[in-house]
Amino acid sequence: MSDLVEELLAAGRGLAASGMSPGTSGNVSVRVGDEVRLSASGTSLATLTAEQMDRTTLDGTPVTEGDGPTPRPTKEWPLHLAMYARDPEYRCVVHLHSPSAVAASCLAPWREHTAFAPVTPYVVMRVGNVPLVRYAAPGDPAQAERVRGSALRFHGALLQNHGSIAARRTRPPPGDRAPPHPAAPRARRLLGDRLDARLLTDDEVRELVEAYGQPWG
Repeated sequence: MSDLVEELLAAGRGLAASGMSPGTSGNVSVRVGDEVRLSASGTSLATLTAEQMDRTTLDGTPVTEGDGPTPRPTKEWPLHLAMYARDPEYRCVVHLHSPSAVAASCLAPWREHTAFAPVTPYVVMRVGNVPLVRYAAPGDPAQAERVRGSALRFHGALLQNHGSIAARRTRPPPGDRAPPHPAAPRARRLLGDRLDARLLTDDEVRELVEAYGQPWG
């Protein structure tokens, strides 16, 4: 089994333990060479095994070995492949239905380029742009095409009235690195429509972007 697969499975257990992937919600994938390994439909990240992962090429062609049955991939596989298509260096993708992300995905975005206002430095330092992708039913290829074709720069996005999708170029993200940063939607809900809430200034945001290199704007 690939080290990348092992690390993804461990990351999935961490996400489930942190409450970011309740029940059988959420799915993960990892790119191994020219293949993508995807968690199977109906599996839990808390107990996911390598044998419960489907294999496909980057264009969606199933990879089979032998005559035995293969796992049925998550219906969100087009979303995963859309993220890999955005950047050939992406190595893993995580799609979650965490309570914070779902709540935030039901709100109007702060700006077109990101749903989250810069209420804390960490939104800019560790997350960057998190655009809100217009609603489509789970598994609908139309939403994957919106992700694939977006001209915005981002590593993660909110799926309207649904949850979040995020990719990483190196290793599977531990629970505290899976965008969107949990503090952002919680802080936004607490602030509500307060017009006097202080946001980071343009100069403060620019300094963080230069220091940490996350996409913004």
